[in-house]
Amino acid sequence: MNMQTPTNLTAKILSTILGSKLPFILLVVSMLAGIMALNYTPREEEPQIVVPMIDVVVTASGVAVQQMERLVTTPLEKLLAQVNGVEHVYSVTHNSQTVVTLRFHVGENREQALLNTYNKLHSNTHKIPAIVDNWRVQPIEVDDVPIVLLGLWSSDSKTVNDYELRRLAEEVSTFLQAIENTSEVNIVGGRSREIQVNLDPEQMTARKISISEIFNAIQSSNRLQHLGNLAIENQSVRLESGDVYRDIDTLKHTPISVIDNSVVLLQDIANIVDGPAEQQSYTWIDFANRYQQAHYSNKTITDTKSSQSPNNATLTNNGDYPIVTISVAKQRGSNAVAVAQAIHDKIQTLQHSIFPDNVHVEVLRDYGQTANEKVNNLTTSLAFAVFTVVIFIAVFLGWRSAVVVGLAVPICYGITLSLDLLFGYTINRVTLFALILSLGLLVDDPITGVDNIERYLKEKKAHCTKKL
Repeated sequence: MNMQTPTNLTAKILSTILGSKLPFILLVVSMLAGIMALNYTPREEEPQIVVPMIDVVVTASGVAVQQMERLVTTPLEKLLAQVNGVEHVYSVTHNSQTVVTLRFHVGENREQALLNTYNKLHSNTHKIPAIVDNWRVQPIEVDDVPIVLLGLWSSDSKTVNDYELRRLAEEVSTFLQAIENTSEVNIVGGRSREIQVNLDPEQMTARKISISEIFNAIQSSNRLQHLGNLAIENQSVRLESGDVYRDIDTLKHTPISVIDNSVVLLQDIANIVDGPAEQQSYTWIDFANRYQQAHYSNKTITDTKSSQSPNNATLTNNGDYPIVTISVAKQRGSNAVAVAQAIHDKIQTLQHSIFPDNVHVEVLRDYGQTANEKVNNLTTSLAFAVFTVVIFIAVFLGWRSAVVVGLAVPICYGITLSLDLLFGYTINRVTLFALILSLGLLVDDPITGVDNIERYLKEKKAHCTKKL
């Protein structure tokens, strides 16, 4: 019996496959598919783990924390524990508010979990205590974790302070929200814009005006009502009464009362200011010496604390600069690398159009860059592993065995990455760990197989079936 005349089914199948062009086609297709999958599979830092979490926020004005826990929190926990798929129920109770968090089992459908929670709450609205003012259901998404954190900081706080930085950040966030596949864009730090009405007690006492009269007057003047449509000569006229405040001058001239046939305006009894809100927190940024020399040595940056220094060309160590942070999250399943790059491109464009000269951008977090570096490092490691294994096998077992092992790794990885792309998986830290872990097994198995094949074929006295 020889290898050219197979008799059993296994030998016939192997002989047919090896005698056809299927191995070569499989080699080419898997390599091309792997290259395409490596370029088109979304890359991100965090894995796509489906763990639905929902917050149920209940407010009840003027209720102490003990009453909130007894009348609202405990009954709500018992009710929400009945929702299908719930694994844990957490709660945090404050004065006038309680938050109950539902954590579902891993793999539960997010939309179905949210629907079940809504159904359970709406079907038991008759059990809501009378002290409850409002309640809402707020889902918690894993993809709400920002992939890019940008810090807008001012090198001269006298000309651009935290208030102007936040106004600029709000303008920038509008452009970033328009980028494809971006999700939530938030701003942290800086004082927001606020219209302050600072009442003058002396003027109010002199005119015998109370605070309730001022509130009622402002609410009445800031009301626009639709009264219907009037058809006149084939034209439809919209009827409205009242108006809303459109500028600060209109607010200042709001009539409050009439005393001795004289109209008392809001500006007569109060000081109206359109500017930053009261300071609630401070956000600052400082730089190490090496970082300053590497990034800002050639830029003229003014330090308010060291403005008397003769050399004012670089940052100094004792300078704290106001900063406002913009966080950008991505949509589920999108490519973090592409989204992050689009964000950086947009910021670079805006720096030349709307940014003042003394406002700079510091990248505080970039998961797109780190994810891309890890994937590139994996590719480099794979190439180095294949090269090393091929060289060692070529030395000890011959070049033909080395070629077999060298082709096994890219073929298997090409098929794996193609299936990942086909089924909607992403390349993240979990999948990267799995690919790296499987690299040792993938290299070890072909070496063992080729070594056994070489040993069996060299046994000339052995039966052909045993060799096979």
